[in-house]
Amino acid sequence: MERFIFHSDLKPEKVEDYVRLHREPWAELLELIRACHIHNYSISLRGTQLYTYYEYTGDDYGADMKRMEESPVMQKWWRCSKPCFLHHGEGHYYDDLEEIFYTP
Repeated sequence: MERFIFHSDLKPEKVEDYVRLHREPWAELLELIRACHIHNYSISLRGTQLYTYYEYTGDDYGADMKRMEESPVMQKWWRCSKPCFLHHGEGHYYDDLEEIFYTP
């Protein structure tokens, strides 16, 4: 299993839209996430800052992320969610965070 942690910034005027999207995620999106071996996926919000965590349990992260990226469901989701990000105009959405402590 691999753990991934990311940080993002939302546009202040889009925070409510982003939260609303994630309060009622589409069933097809949740199935796609599971099918791509993503588990324990969580997003936390502090002001306009997002912190994302998930665990990957598959054997080929690159292939699973490509599958997710090419999915029509994900493309539709991103058309709704990506404009909420502060740096959407530059195509920048997430910064990796360094994990410095973990205990199972």
